[in-house]
Amino acid sequence: MALLVGSLALLLSGCSAHSLERDLRFGWPTGVTKQAEEMRVLWTWSGVAALIVGAGTWGLIFWACIRYRKKNDELPRQTKYNLPLEIVYSIIPMFIIAGLFYRTVVVENSVDKLTKNPDVRIQVDAFKWNWQFEYHSYKDASGNTVQAVYPGLTNQLAAGASAANNSNGMVPNVKCDEASGNQSYACGSSGGTTDTANSPLYLSTVGSDDEIPVLVLPVGETVRVDEHSADVVHSFWVPEFLFKRDVIPFGTVSTNRDNQFEFTATSTGSFVGRCAELCGTYHSQMNFEVRVVTADVFQKYVAALASIGPDDPARQYKALQQAGMNPVATTTHPFNTSRSGAVTSQNPGAS
Repeated sequence: MALLVGSLALLLSGCSAHSLERDLRFGWPTGVTKQAEEMRVLWTWSGVAALIVGAGTWGLIFWACIRYRKKNDELPRQTKYNLPLEIVYSIIPMFIIAGLFYRTVVVENSVDKLTKNPDVRIQVDAFKWNWQFEYHSYKDASGNTVQAVYPGLTNQLAAGASAANNSNGMVPNVKCDEASGNQSYACGSSGGTTDTANSPLYLSTVGSDDEIPVLVLPVGETVRVDEHSADVVHSFWVPEFLFKRDVIPFGTVSTNRDNQFEFTATSTGSFVGRCAELCGTYHSQMNFEVRVVTADVFQKYVAALASIGPDDPARQYKALQQAGMNPVATTTHPFNTSRSGAVTSQNPGAS
């Protein structure tokens, strides 16, 4: 125990608690969001606490082995109870468990927290076996909320689905049910609308067999993600976010009950995203890319999407180019659908 305490004191004297925590990740990535850092800190210090408890347990075991080893054939004095000791080793674990439980609840509540007015709001649509990203709103340089829509166009799919939902006994788009406390866009939150017939057509990009979908987001801003599935259960997972959440299908175009979460990216860069729920044949190749950029580059990108229009299948490629970014994903590549072994290009205009 003296050797352990001495080594720990020497280690702590050479670095700060923050740098120690950053280096003692026990296999976890560093993380690139504010929420990821909170989870990493919890993971690290839970591991440290477990090592301390383990070292104490090992020390007591070795001490008992040495102190009470058999020395002769004389039977030692037998005792039935040691009440003070039993009280100590019952109370201490309770305090340890209570402390870990408390910190876990605090971090979980922080990770699951939804703010009233996020800086950016997007909808992630998962389908077999790709992704569509809809940009609903963002804040401009003056802090004003801007709806990211194609001017003069309405979402005919949402309008036409309302009657179908009613006839099938599903939750209609315009209805805010008991789950609408998640501040669904379909319930008018953050600029959304409950007027299905005049629902705006939001800026969007979608992946294909020859193009990885790229989700462009600004660094340092709160991003709300509304998840939606049109077929089966998928899962939105970015390993560097240290976070994943299932995308649950509810059989309606409404987002009233869809899962939501928020994050704030702290580092720019490109990060691979994956589906973490077995969803079918090409589940393992259902990848996307999250690209975190500065606010001005993000605004250039959404402005380029608006100017190109929704009917151009190469709009993501062109918008990334116009915003000064690499027009194709750099962290992953499309799965090859060719039976001849031909290499698939990520340039949608190449074919």
